[in-house]
Order: sequence, then structure tokens, then C-alpha cells
Amino acid sequence: MTPAQAEIGIFGGSGFYEFLEHAVEVDVETPYGGPSATAMVGRVEDRSIAFLPRHGRDHELPPHRINYAANAWAMKELGVSRVIGPCAAGSLKAELQPGHFAVCDQLVDRTTGRKDTLYDGPEVRHFSFADPYCRELRPLAVTAARDHGITVHDGGTVVVVPGPRFSTRAESRWFQEQGWDVINMTQYPEAYLARELGMCYVNISLITDHDVGLDETSTPVTAAEVFAVMETNNDALQGMLQTLIAAIPNERSCGCAGDLA
Repeated sequence: MTPAQAEIGIFGGSGFYEFLEHAVEVDVETPYGGPSATAMVGRVEDRSIAFLPRHGRDHELPPHRINYAANAWAMKELGVSRVIGPCAAGSLKAELQPGHFAVCDQLVDRTTGRKDTLYDGPEVRHFSFADPYCRELRPLAVTAARDHGITVHDGGTVVVVPGPRFSTRAESRWFQEQGWDVINMTQYPEAYLARELGMCYVNISLITDHDVGLDETSTPVTAAEVFAVMETNNDALQGMLQTLIAAIPNERSCGCAGDLA
């Protein structure tokens, strides 16, 4: 057991270091190597919180190089039972505008080659992932966003692509034709590995741009533009998270811890 323990975990950007009160650094060893960065454990709204920047402290890890297994294991080792996963996402629908939030309820994996299970054998287990996101945390996240005046979309499907490149116009059009809502590079296997470890997971997608397949005349998004929108919405996200954290009940009633099939 690590010396500092937490009940709620957050994967996010480096801007969250200032989010925690009375924070201490905690090194966590995992069977899968080191996590993206040293974990920080502190308090928010009188709850114990662990924070890990999924891309590393200086955003040095592209999506396909993130050690998702180590990150998830580190959260579990710190005592976390609920994980909040805010992330940048492109919009595949006109009504999801940059600056809006979406609390997704479904996920489609289009990644390749990522370590996406902790059970490689000889022990083999099969987990239900029919509903990727916690049914107890999702409505709390939607309510918290609305309480802060954020335009939030309740539900939606995130399609996860390998990155670090953005989509071609043809790929983006295809994703849109499937009826999917937003596109991201990190939700899988992050959300699934949390499930294998019995942790709840809730997604909060921050819409940064309209993906290129939405409009043939649209200018392709740049990484700088994505970061700029994220920075603009950082205060709103942190305020929402404070409200969400305070609203999370002490005891779970969702079943995320018992989905072994």
C-alpha cells in the first residue's frame, strides 16, 4: 500500500496540478512499468483525489505511447474506486460546437496495437464492456456541468483513433455516417482497463473543433488550436469537477466493481 491514498482519480492535463489542495507526490510501482508521471495526491471539496497527467508532466507522450496499463494500475494502487477522464475531442456533429462538453455513454475502438488487457494469461478473464461508462457518475457529471452554465450533451458515442495524426476527410465522413458523435485518441483502453480493475469511469469530452469530414470546405484543425480551446475551458472544467466531486456518493451502487463475466 502506498503512503498516500485517494478515493477518486483524475486523468487530465498538466493544468490540474494547481487543482489539488495540500498535494504530495507519490511514486507508484506497477507490474507494467512506470505511469505517465509521478502521481499527485491531494484534496478537493474535502475528498481525497489522485491526479495523473496521461500525456506526461510536459505533454511528452503521444497517445500511442501512453502506458495505459501502468496508469490504471497506479490509480488502483492509490486506493481509487472512481476515475474521472476529461479529454479533448473533435465533433462529428454540427450541433456539438467547440466549447461544448459531452458526457459520452458509448465508445467505439479503432485503435491498434495498444495493450488493452491486464489478463494476458495464464489467468484469463472476460469482462462486460457493453456500457463503458459508469451509470452512477454520468448523470452527476451532466448535472455538474449544467450547474456551471456549461453547454453539455448528455450521452453520445466517442470513436477512439490511434493518433497522433488527425483523421483524413474520408475517415471523418465515415465516422459521421456511422452516427458517432465525437472523436478522441485516449479513451481506449483507458476506460476499459479501469473496468478490469473494478473502478468506475466517467468520460467528459471537451469539444475543441469540428472534425474535417463535417464540411468539405473546413480548415483542418491544428494541435495549437486544440490546446487553445482546452486552455480557454480549463477554469470551467475545474469548477464543474469540484461540483461533481462533492456530489459523488461515498458508497457505490453502479455495479462497475462486479462486471466479471
